[in-house]
Amino acid sequence: MDRQGLLSVFTAACFITLLCTCCPDPGLCIFPGACLPCKMGFHQPLAGKQECLPCSPGSYTFTGSPLCHPCPAGSFNNNTSSGCTQCPVCPGGTEALQTAAKDCTPCRPMYKTPNQRMCQICSSGYYQILFGQESCDLCPENHYCPFQSPDVNPIQCPSDAFCPKGSTAPGYCMETFFRKAGDTCELAPVTIALLVIGGGVLLCIILLVLRRRRDPDRELAAARTPLLRKERPQGRYYGLPCDTEPVYAGW
Repeated sequence: MDRQGLLSVFTAACFITLLCTCCPDPGLCIFPGACLPCKMGFHQPLAGKQECLPCSPGSYTFTGSPLCHPCPAGSFNNNTSSGCTQCPVCPGGTEALQTAAKDCTPCRPMYKTPNQRMCQICSSGYYQILFGQESCDLCPENHYCPFQSPDVNPIQCPSDAFCPKGSTAPGYCMETFFRKAGDTCELAPVTIALLVIGGGVLLCIILLVLRRRRDPDRELAAARTPLLRKERPQGRYYGLPCDTEPVYAGW
């Protein structure tokens, strides 16, 4: 190989070595000791350095690597003097919406527990109107809380409905037949009138049925009366009048 070829190979080798991409495999490096091995949380992207650098805020590395990785969404890293091996999850009531976050921001009027990565909307029957909260509040009495968007106050219950604590929607008495009376439902006037009318009609039907059942019994009794009262006709039986007194003949 001529002098020009050797110079080209040396230049390429130096370029690869400076990037340190071949350091895990010394057989590929012209100068195996050029890349300084780093401990977890630190990195060294260039050759010839005498110390490893900590990952910058918003990034981490879990092995000695020439590169650091951005923190995933929901986690952060605000360390400036020590390496980060894992980005911690944002504390309760805070979140990080973007990757490579250096800090966390309070949740909007929602909630987030310490174990969750992102803030959540309150479920039905609960609400939250404050920032940076770890939980939701139960919907108060005389209000209802449907599945809602952030920053929504509990909705006032209508005057003709019921809304106990934790209500997701107002509850109404059966229209027309019932009406609200305090904490319960009572019969409406139209319902009472219908019950009275219906009860009177039912009573009339029962009396009519009973009367019809008695009429056939009377007709049968009237038909049997002549047969029960009929007298025996005058005549002879065995040569004797029917009204002849028995005579003892003896033997």
